[in-house]
Amino acid sequence: MVAAKKTSKKKVIVTSGKRKRAIARAYIKEGSGNVLVNGRPISLYFPNYAYLRALEPLVIAGDNLVSKVDVEVNVIGGGVTGQIDAVRQAIARGLVEYFDDEDLEKRYLAYDMSLIVFDPRRTEPHKPSRSKQGPRRKKQLSKR
Repeated sequence: MVAAKKTSKKKVIVTSGKRKRAIARAYIKEGSGNVLVNGRPISLYFPNYAYLRALEPLVIAGDNLVSKVDVEVNVIGGGVTGQIDAVRQAIARGLVEYFDDEDLEKRYLAYDMSLIVFDPRRTEPHKPSRSKQGPRRKKQLSKR
């Protein structure tokens, strides 16, 4: 007789955040409050001025909620600022979904709408003939 294996399914939430060219994927699961970005602690991944901005969703959520979960984020593309905004959006969306808390979502939206809502703005492509100067550059007009 084979003993049946007991498997406990832990709740894992996967969410994504985007900003400019950066894409972040956050995995939120039960834990002790660790936050990793690309396998490193968040304070070591981003520069000093930047990682505080990435921690905003955790600060707004409060210590009593954050200490119950582990957050692991994979982020690719873009620059430092784009990655920070993508990470904070992925974390905020994940916490709202994990705790299923409308009050938390309202607090995020009141603080900064980009924590939950995607920003669709993109850079305009350069146009032909004067491509190096930019998308809307024209030849200067002579008055005489």
